[in-house]
Amino acid sequence: MANTTERLRRTMMFVPGNNPAMIKDAGIFGADSIMFDLEDAVSMAEKDAARYLVYEAITTIDYGDAELVVRINGLDTPYYQNDIKAMVKAGIDVIRLPKVETAAMIHELESLVATAEAEFGCEIGSTNLMAAIESAKGVVNANEIAAASDRMIGIALSAEDYTTDMKTHRYPDGQELLYARNVILHAARAAGIAAFDTVFTNMDDEEGFYRETELIHQLGFDGKSLVNPRQIAMVNKVYQPTEKEIRNAQQVIMAIEQARLKGSGVISMNGQMVDRPVVLRAERVMRLAQATNLVNSEGEYIGK
Repeated sequence: MANTTERLRRTMMFVPGNNPAMIKDAGIFGADSIMFDLEDAVSMAEKDAARYLVYEAITTIDYGDAELVVRINGLDTPYYQNDIKAMVKAGIDVIRLPKVETAAMIHELESLVATAEAEFGCEIGSTNLMAAIESAKGVVNANEIAAASDRMIGIALSAEDYTTDMKTHRYPDGQELLYARNVILHAARAAGIAAFDTVFTNMDDEEGFYRETELIHQLGFDGKSLVNPRQIAMVNKVYQPTEKEIRNAQQVIMAIEQARLKGSGVISMNGQMVDRPVVLRAERVMRLAQATNLVNSEGEYIGK
């Protein structure tokens, strides 16, 4: 599976593919991933123009360290193959396929992406994939979807279509999504890829957004899809580690370094062995601490 350990994916911000101003400014807000949307945000009459606009942006605008993702139109649309070709040619980092229900849909996408890479002289395998799960069938097949390709970097829950398919709607406590969230999260972890939660669209309900973000952080999601730049700092606040977590992680990192200097394969801290899960957790805490400027370049705690 694609290696997801080196990149934080707390925030994946939707940017409508037909909005030049938002496309131009998308890099200034600090999202970990920017997702240009060619699907639901774009009317039928604007599909070709949006594709060209996003292509031009990817090839001419510097978005810094942000991972660039595009949500293409589904394989049941006439825009599907042209979206793939244009985005591969542009050098997009990740193609997000909507309404994925089977591993076969990912296999088909992978084949078309590989063909486009060869056609445009791109490095084979340079375009990663992710799937949006939007139905009961997609949830039931989440394990196979998550493991469908070595190009997969993540799977995401899309709640509006999912709740419609389940003959319900969104509720404040999120109980209607709990099963889907857990299935998608476990499928992602089993495949070694990232898991993304759904968008929260009510910008007037700040308390509700924090409650939902704290829930998905507690469950173990890598991050959340967002519809507004204001939500980026809110997600980052939830995901930032506490001082106690950082101090503990620093001790683990120090123990790793001491073991390395001694040439020892055994890591110990306070007289106890440190096993691999503790090491991985400490490394993630330090990446989060660095991303939220709670430690300096030497890894020393500087937060308040």
